[in-house]
Amino acid sequence: FNFWGPNANIKSTQWIADASIWVDKKYNPTLNLIYLPHLDYCLQKFGVDFTKISKELAEIDRVLQQLIEHFESTNAHIILLSEYGINNVSEPIHINRILREHDYLAIREERGLELLDAGASKAFAVSDHQIAHIYVKNSADKKEVKKILEAIPGVASVLDSKEIASHHLNHERTGDFVLIADTDKWFTYYYWLDDAKAPDFARCVDIFKKPGYDPVEMFMDPKNPWIKLRAGYKLARKLTGFRYLMDVIPLDATLVKGSHGSPFCDKEFYPLFISNQKTPSEIEPTDVYKLILNSIF
Repeated sequence: FNFWGPNANIKSTQWIADASIWVDKKYNPTLNLIYLPHLDYCLQKFGVDFTKISKELAEIDRVLQQLIEHFESTNAHIILLSEYGINNVSEPIHINRILREHDYLAIREERGLELLDAGASKAFAVSDHQIAHIYVKNSADKKEVKKILEAIPGVASVLDSKEIASHHLNHERTGDFVLIADTDKWFTYYYWLDDAKAPDFARCVDIFKKPGYDPVEMFMDPKNPWIKLRAGYKLARKLTGFRYLMDVIPLDATLVKGSHGSPFCDKEFYPLFISNQKTPSEIEPTDVYKLILNSIF
């Protein structure tokens, strides 16, 4: 509950920091990789709005101080590395709904609820923040699918196989097309056209069942004034051994105010590489590996 979801908070980051210091003292590893997820939550929820995230910034500062002071005391080489930089967004793109409206997406209905049937689909999307991979079953459909994708408002780029390779994305599981959203847009996994037919997991924190990333999992439904009581009731059912479904997540993707993945965002939103050793003022993402190794050997 503290690592991901509506109740995500500093506790998970603090636990990771405490555990990392314990491991360092006990085993003295050559390389210690420590993931501090705390800012991921507030920045995706509120965007870069310091009036709303000042509390979280102060909390992560205290954890970083604890870690840096410990590792400085051991004369370790220290690197602070952003996994990514989050920029403000204002509008989601429901890419699978668009493919469905053009009869490329296949849906299976179970108990009155809809499931995306990837195997039966002529084309479907796997969305991740500002990037979406589009998989097309038949090569003959690619030209028409690409035309549809290029016409979607908010899509900055539609990469085909050659462009995918130039972006170093041509691995064996990549899509036939890769979409990049405008800097103020992001892609959802949503595929249903009627919220009443959304699958049961859509309103839950359930990252493994959803066919794409869902940052709306960080919210409780703001339109339901009794939502916290509902969550408490569900938790009580769990604790007493009854079956339960923690369906407290809204289906309103406009709640999300921060995302990442677009290479077209302003430099102020780029990730950071900070070290107590001298490094270039700007580096390529592919240089991070070498810089980490150089700090060890």
